[in-house]
Amino acid sequence: MAKRGFGLGAAAELDTEGKPRLNKESLRRGLQIFRFLLPYKTKFYIGLGFLLFSSLTFMAFPAVTGMLLDAAVGKPTAIGQNINRIALLLFAVIALQGIFSFFRVYFFAQVSERAIADVRSSLYTQFMGLPLTFFEQRRVGEITSRITSDVSYIQDGFSITLAELFRQVTTLLVGIGFIMFISVKLSLFMLATFPVLVVLAMVFGKRLKKLSRKTQDELAVTNVIVEETLQAIQVVKAFTNELFEINRYKQALSRSVKTAITTSFYRGAFISFVIIGLFGGIILVIWYGATLMQSGELTLGDLTSFILYTTFIGASVAGLGDLYAKIQVSVGASDRILEILDQPVEQTDLGHPGSAPVRFNGNVRYEHVGFSYPTRPDLPVLQNIHFDIKAGEKIALVGSSGAGKSTIAQLLMKFYRIDQGAIYVDGQNINHLHLHDLRGNLGIVPQEVLLFGGTIRENIAYGKPDATDEEVHLAAQKANALQFIQSFPEAFGTVVGERGIKLSGGQRQRIAIARAILKDPAILILDEATSSLDSESEMLVQEAMDELMKNRTTIIIAHRLATIRKVDKILVIDKGQIVEQGSHDELAHNPAGIYANLLRLQFDVR
Repeated sequence: MAKRGFGLGAAAELDTEGKPRLNKESLRRGLQIFRFLLPYKTKFYIGLGFLLFSSLTFMAFPAVTGMLLDAAVGKPTAIGQNINRIALLLFAVIALQGIFSFFRVYFFAQVSERAIADVRSSLYTQFMGLPLTFFEQRRVGEITSRITSDVSYIQDGFSITLAELFRQVTTLLVGIGFIMFISVKLSLFMLATFPVLVVLAMVFGKRLKKLSRKTQDELAVTNVIVEETLQAIQVVKAFTNELFEINRYKQALSRSVKTAITTSFYRGAFISFVIIGLFGGIILVIWYGATLMQSGELTLGDLTSFILYTTFIGASVAGLGDLYAKIQVSVGASDRILEILDQPVEQTDLGHPGSAPVRFNGNVRYEHVGFSYPTRPDLPVLQNIHFDIKAGEKIALVGSSGAGKSTIAQLLMKFYRIDQGAIYVDGQNINHLHLHDLRGNLGIVPQEVLLFGGTIRENIAYGKPDATDEEVHLAAQKANALQFIQSFPEAFGTVVGERGIKLSGGQRQRIAIARAILKDPAILILDEATSSLDSESEMLVQEAMDELMKNRTTIIIAHRLATIRKVDKILVIDKGQIVEQGSHDELAHNPAGIYANLLRLQFDVR
């Protein structure tokens, strides 16, 4: 029962997450997405011109067809009574309509593809610039759906829906103009049926809008489940929860299908009504037109043209309801994308640091730092943290899990903004340093190394993307990784798999160390880098870390106290505060201290 609750709860959580209301304000905001068309407005206007020509030539078809029929029964027409000439003109109209349609599609495709590429690029750039708190408060599936599903809806809006809307409106307006010219009486009789159709189109459209949005959200739930399950596939299999995940996905999929079927029911009912109303109206028009023919007020050609125009107008009215629903979907997707693009980034010029790379000396000072996570502002994580690290010194942070050790390092990397106090690097407040320069001088080897799914070389070179092969090889050698890398048939070209799954924990750690060596940071953070390794791997990784720590400021976060005996200073963290500090020997000889107690516990365990 607990598992079932988890599955439904996860779905319910996402279903209410990030759903802007489709009111006038969201419509206004959603239409702002058209700013991405501005760089291509010339081609857009050209495409719009061809769309207009295409629509007008299409609307000329019924008029010429009527002339052909009148000429066939001997009635005079505006272009004479030569049937062959009128037929050729009809072919010319269709040929022009085909040519105009080709150029309309061609120019609109250029505009929409380039504009959508700009949307995707802007969205991804925004993701890279957003602070860590943004990603902590949202699921990966929800975020990726913005750059996949939502962008696809906008692409349909740019390339299909917008052009179709313009064509239908043009058809409607021009068609009404033509039928009024043919017969005012018959036009007024035919148009009397329209208000009912329009009112029902608005009612159905509003309902379809809500259901379409619900379908999108339900589909996003299924995407989240897939993302989470595939990312944690080892955990799923380790706990033999394959069947549970399959059922969780099926439940979400079932809700999505149910909502989609309900949507199709309303759409089908609406289309059925329009068809019945449309053809019923056409029958009435034919009947009334036949009476006008009997009285000599209409010719056969005029009635034929009128019926064709009526069909076109009816089809346009029927299509507008479906187009309205599609527009609402596109506007809703636009609103969600703009919501992301409007989020404040860490630093506006993150991708444009100073012309020359800045190299720090490595002096670090925490001055009475206090911090609470933005999601838990009422729960202090750090209180009055105050210490200095001189350039080249090595300090260790020890304490129980949850004491705040990793948070201290994360604040130095400016993953979060501190609430009280300040952090200084080389005497400068990190809030006044360029984020690119700050993080460019920081290197981290985490406890759980996440590698990219490419090759070993690509993962090592991530520390310095323009590194040469010789630099990559040297970094691997210093990290004690060269031997195992060369044991693979593809050596540095070996693909490590998703998140580095093809490598062992010790191998991933050494790849991370090689990456840090290649980056050559002034300040190094080692976050429990050997806590989950076996003795042999730990020895190799420790040797690599000793090489990495040479001549650079180092902050070590460690549970295994044996690995930090040689550091310059140890800070003992407890409940977000520094409760002890000193060298290993000083703290070990304080029998009442926390550090000495931790030593005894680890000694007893061994």
